[in-house]
Formats: sequence, structure tokens, C-alpha cells
Amino acid sequence: MTDDTWGRVREDMIKSVGKNNYLTWIEPLEFDGLQNGVAQFKVPTNFIGNWVSRNFGDQIIQHLESSGADVDRIEFNVPRCGTSPVPADAKVAQQQPKVPAKPRETQADVPGAPIDRRFTFDTFVVGKPNELAHAAARRVAEGGPVSFNPLFLYGGVGLGKTHLMHAIAWQLQNDRPDLRVVYLSAEQFMYRFVQALRERNTMEFKELFRSVDVLMVDDVQFIAGKDSTQEEFFHTFNALVDQHKQIIISADRAPGEIKDLEERIKSRLQCGLVVDLHPTDYELRLGILQQKVEQYRGLYRGLVIADGVLEFLAHRISTNVRVLEGALTKLFAFASLVGREITLDLTQDCLADTLRASDRKVTVEEIQRKVSEHYNMRLSDMIGPKRHRTIARPRQMAMYLAKQLTSRSLPEIGRRFGGRDHTTVMHAVKRIEELRSTDSQIAEDLDLLRRSLEA
Repeated sequence: MTDDTWGRVREDMIKSVGKNNYLTWIEPLEFDGLQNGVAQFKVPTNFIGNWVSRNFGDQIIQHLESSGADVDRIEFNVPRCGTSPVPADAKVAQQQPKVPAKPRETQADVPGAPIDRRFTFDTFVVGKPNELAHAAARRVAEGGPVSFNPLFLYGGVGLGKTHLMHAIAWQLQNDRPDLRVVYLSAEQFMYRFVQALRERNTMEFKELFRSVDVLMVDDVQFIAGKDSTQEEFFHTFNALVDQHKQIIISADRAPGEIKDLEERIKSRLQCGLVVDLHPTDYELRLGILQQKVEQYRGLYRGLVIADGVLEFLAHRISTNVRVLEGALTKLFAFASLVGREITLDLTQDCLADTLRASDRKVTVEEIQRKVSEHYNMRLSDMIGPKRHRTIARPRQMAMYLAKQLTSRSLPEIGRRFGGRDHTTVMHAVKRIEELRSTDSQIAEDLDLLRRSLEA
């Protein structure tokens, strides 16, 4: 067998494995001779040799035999490391290639973002809107095998996605220090990939990210529309799932709702457990405030908070937990500086700007526009006479949201939908109430639209 023979085989491999796989896995192989039926190749890293032998060993041997070479098996060597060969015998059923021993990378070597130690399961307040997400996160954090991979958490700003991600990473690192846990944002993943491309170091990038035990990627919607990063993320995702390694992803919306995200990635993300963190309800917001007050007692000793203040804040600041917690922090700091009790009057004076911003009113016209955009229909059809289901159902959704999010009366809402009677609005509200409990798509659309309108 000569270098020319291997050159012909490489040309055939492009057709059989595809251009992307060829450039990533086959092109780096350097033919190093054939002896006693063993074809030897030089590879940049052990990881590449092991991957090729598992995934393309059969095809390489088949193409070599078709070219006239007498080959029984193939071996990969990493000259610069001075390690022993990685054999790949594709003709022996179920035989796995032996990978040279490699020093275990420590947690300090992991290229992830720092974990915020404030975000633990103990500091996460559980309520009806987030109980499923919390239970799933707890299950993954136990570190054992789970029946869902990936775990996909999504929801609007300030609903607890990042808190749960940090809590999972924190518990895994404490309970299972032997595991390599990588937590980073999708933006950081892209930055490191671009850096690897610039430095012609993509193989080490692949080896690093595909050899972790748990991969956690926050705000995955960031890679939408970025083709090269999506390609690498897709292959990394598949490689880890094939090795039964856990993946946890978060985003601001469901996989199917992320615009410009490749369909194959959407499909992969939807094959696990997809959990929505719903907007907080009054009880959950009050629980969050009560927990924060307990945390502040050691910092602001002697500070008194009057009855009704927390209830007032839980009612008035309803869209974002971060804004809610920030308001309480500002309130405690101000009261401490001026040496006064936290009363309702002090709260209203201190947080006037925050409360005013939280009082932003959603209009019927804004709801109509958002619903029309969501269902890709014309605004004129929303208020027009057409009664086809593809128009009538979104119109009912808009009427329902108008009833929920505005202070307009039923007759007023009906007038803004082309002069319809208030009984039509009543029927729409009742119908959507029924559907949201039986139709998961309707429920998901409602939550998405509500978050968008309240943001």
C-alpha cells in the first residue's frame, strides 16, 4: 500500500462520510505504513484516533481492501505524545478500541464560567410555576443516570433558569468531584470555538468539550443564525449523547420557537425533557421576598419591616424576580442609611421609579399586534369579519389576553375587535380557558405571548 492508495481512499471517503465529517476526522489522518496486515496512521490527538476507530473504522478498512490493500486492522499513533497505538479492529464484532491512558483533566482545566455560590437549591424558592423544573433539576444534580437527556429549561427573564443551572453545577461539583462539569453561556461556547478556529486549534477544542461528563449551556438561543457554531454544537451534542453524558440547556423560549436555529438542533433539543418556568404567581413572589428578608436580617440588624410591605411588593412587581429582589435590596439599604422603619409610605417613596415602571399598561392594540405576529397573520384579519379557524383561534387568544392583561371591559374589548358584541368576547375567554388545560400548544403559546407582552 502506498500514499497514492491512501489518497484514493480519502477521495472515496469524502463521498461516503460527507464533507464535514471528512474535514473533521479523516483529513487529519496521515498514512504511516502497512505491515503484517496493520495499516498505521498518525493522528494529532488520541481523541481523534479513538473517535475515528469507533465511527469510521469499518469504512476505512473496506475502502482500503477495495483499493487492493491487504488490511486486517488499523492503528493510530500520536507521535508528539509518545504514547502507545490506539488499535481499531473493525472486523472483530463488539471489540472496542483500546485508548491510551490519558491524565485526568482537573476541574480547574475546564473552560467554563464561574459558578455563583449564592444560587443553590437551598436558596431557590419552589412554587407551582417552577416545581417541575426544580424537580427535574434536582434529579439531574444527583449525578446518576436519568431517563431524559437533554434537560431543556426555558422561560422569560428573571424566572430562575440560571439559578437552577448554577444549583445543578454547584451540587454536582460538591457531591461528585470526579465528574468534569462544564457550565458556560452559548456566547462563551461560540467565542471559544471562534478562538480555536483563529488559532488553528479546533481538534483540542473538540477533544475538550466532547470529553466532559456534564455539559451545561445557558441561553442557547444566542447561537441561532451562527452557522459554524451551530454545526460544532450539533456534533458536540451528538458525541456526548452517544457517550451517555448529561446535557443541560437553557433558553428564553422553547426549542421550536427559537428563530434561525437549525431544525436538526431543534429536534435534538426536543428529544429530552423540555420544561417551562412559568411566570411567577403572587404566592411564589411573596415566598421569594420572605426568604430574602431572612437573608438580610444578619446584614441589617435591628431593621424593622412593617406588616403589609412584602405583600404590597409581591402584588405590584409581578413580571421579573430580579427586579423584585433588586427593589427589596434598595429598600433595605435606604432604610438602613436613614435609620427608619420600612413602612408602606417609605416603600412607595423609595421605590417610586421601580413601581412606576412596573405599572406599564398593556394595550389591546399591542396584544393584537403581538398575536398577529406570532401566528403570521395580517392585523386587518384580527379585527375583520373572517371566521376561518386559522384566524378565529388567534382572535380568541387575543381577546383572552386582553381580558387578562388590561382593565378594559368586555364591551370595550369587543369594540376594538371590529365592533363585536361582548358575548363574543365572553365565549372567546371561556373557550381559551378550556383549551389551555387540554391543548399543550395553546398553553405554551399563551405563556410565550404573556411573557412577551409583560417584558
